[in-house]
Amino acid sequence: MSPSPAEPSRTKPPRGPGLLRAVLVVAHLTFTDARRKRLLAAALVLGSAFVSIFAVGLHFVAVDARARLSPSQQGFAIGFVLMAALYAANFLIVMTSVLVSVDTLAGEIGSGVVEALCTKPVPRAAVVLGKWLGSCALLVLYAVVLCGGVLLVTRLIGAYTPPNAARGVGLMLLEGTVLLTLTIAGGTRLSSVANGVTVFGLYGLAFVGGWMEQIGTRVGNATVRHIGILASLLVPSEAMWQLAAHVMQPPLVRDVNLTPFSPASVPSPAMLVWVVVYVFTTLIAAVLLFESRDL
Repeated sequence: MSPSPAEPSRTKPPRGPGLLRAVLVVAHLTFTDARRKRLLAAALVLGSAFVSIFAVGLHFVAVDARARLSPSQQGFAIGFVLMAALYAANFLIVMTSVLVSVDTLAGEIGSGVVEALCTKPVPRAAVVLGKWLGSCALLVLYAVVLCGGVLLVTRLIGAYTPPNAARGVGLMLLEGTVLLTLTIAGGTRLSSVANGVTVFGLYGLAFVGGWMEQIGTRVGNATVRHIGILASLLVPSEAMWQLAAHVMQPPLVRDVNLTPFSPASVPSPAMLVWVVVYVFTTLIAAVLLFESRDL
């Protein structure tokens, strides 16, 4: 039986290339909105300030090291300062990954803006995936400025480049992506404030768990180590920093644990696979939660 002419026609949400186009449009809008709110400018300016201060400090460290230390000791001193800067940069990446995405979905749901977006018609999956992709682009740009600037300064001033630098930065980005994806998923159900508190609480759980695993390994306490591993499986963000710190240090330094940045328990390749699965599973859960939410 053919539908009555008076019956409104239903437009099917796009699929395939149409869905991809919708995702890219939402990602572009997310990136543009961050620029309009000056989030992008603030991140780049403060990231540049971080690199500038690091450059000044490293200059004086390098001058003093060349006057007092042997060439091998100079490399150790500059490498230690670099890892300290990357540790701080890693924390800033974590903070940025949550702050750039905490309001991108939850805020628009609360204000009702997302209702207009979802009736274009734009499939809800495209909204979630587009906002995730746009936020990831912001995070990548920030990490490139921050970590790339630190590595470039270290090369120019200290004549030192850590091993596996690209891989280490990639692992730090993966850590930020874990928390960003959790924030997007939380934004489908929680308010912006509750979402931020929840994700930072989960990061705190991962941070404490990571250190429990390291301490348990150093003192030979299997129970403490297993508790830390369990926390890392629940929120595998800190494990990525531990692996990044391991690969970006010379073998001698990391194998004999000469610095606080040398993990005693190194995440296995299986943990890296778990993180990738974790991100995609969380992203799928975010899509399903948003699609089932009553707007």
